[in-house]
Amino acid sequence: MNYTTIVLSLLFFLFGFIPKEVQAQMEPVTDINKKEEGYLLLDKGLQFRITDAINSMYNFDFEKAERGFNVLRYTYPEHPLPYFLMGLSQWWKIVIAIDNKSHDAAMLGYMDKAIEKAEVLIDTDPDNKEAAFFLAGAYGFQGRLYSERKNWTSATFASKNALKYLELSRGEEELSPELLLGDALYNYFSVWIRDNYPLLKPIMLLFPKGDQQLGLKQLEEVAKSSFYARIEAQYFLFRLYATEEKKPFKALEITKYLNSKYPNNPYFHRHFARQLYAVGRGREAKEVSLEILKRIDENWTGYEATSGRYAAFFIAQNYDRMRNYENSIHYYLRTIAFGDELGAQESGYYLFSALQLGKNYFRQGDKSKAKRYLDLVKEYSKRRHPANKEAREFLKKNKL
Repeated sequence: MNYTTIVLSLLFFLFGFIPKEVQAQMEPVTDINKKEEGYLLLDKGLQFRITDAINSMYNFDFEKAERGFNVLRYTYPEHPLPYFLMGLSQWWKIVIAIDNKSHDAAMLGYMDKAIEKAEVLIDTDPDNKEAAFFLAGAYGFQGRLYSERKNWTSATFASKNALKYLELSRGEEELSPELLLGDALYNYFSVWIRDNYPLLKPIMLLFPKGDQQLGLKQLEEVAKSSFYARIEAQYFLFRLYATEEKKPFKALEITKYLNSKYPNNPYFHRHFARQLYAVGRGREAKEVSLEILKRIDENWTGYEATSGRYAAFFIAQNYDRMRNYENSIHYYLRTIAFGDELGAQESGYYLFSALQLGKNYFRQGDKSKAKRYLDLVKEYSKRRHPANKEAREFLKKNKL
């Protein structure tokens, strides 16, 4: 978690190519004031039509999602919604491998376009709550990405704009479940950042202080009652329950639901395995993790080294507990390989895998390999790290 999460996070994703025969049957709405009564965001018919596309996106079936959302872009070319969704599609590609910057420019560009379209609406009608909603959301996601990249100046600017338009979007009762996510994240993380990032306190003085427990309750409400923001709220909830709130069983409940609803989403899949491991259900974590590795080997969309590192480690740990050292060595080696692919040699998964490899090779009588991996722990960790300390003690005790 970081400064990213003080900002708004809503809606869902992806556009692509529309076949000509589909275009021929479509009538674009160039005057968005002539659409159905009320805001497009509140159009129940639209919600019904795009539900399948949204679910497809979350299930990483991007081709199907793109077909559904592209119809919306063609039908409402002057509305910010299509461009907002296009930006969010890039965001989920980023989430699954957060260090991959290849989608950054596209995501920021789409959000800029959503901002441009929404500004036209709000210039025409300053009381347009829907336009303010999209401005808050687009700036919010930009701030979220900038903070992931540690571009604090841009993150602060975008976040201030998100909060400004969040205030302007209030007052429309039917929009409140969607807008509540922004309030919830702000309330929780404006306090969290002050407590955990002292160097950012001067920046946080630019913002009003929130209410952390209120923010948590608001997130729970959004997770129950929102249409567009429900899954995003659940995404934040399970992360908070797993880390800040120290409620691993609540986190497990949410990740189990998300994995069952979107079984092909690698992010939800790996966090379900992680929560099973966290609550001591190692055998189940192993079975879920074996499926993750299988999908990586079969090149499923979004299944990559980060998921593989988690999965291989959980499997290795289960075999260790069973004293099946031959199999545990195999999966610790896979954890190391995934860590090398990611350049994540200083992570706990990498260091404790190397530590266990050293111990297990020693058990098998291979002192040369044992020393190699114990030395690897020393190489990539600081002296005060628990894995480093344990490696040094093991080397000394066994005269390696």
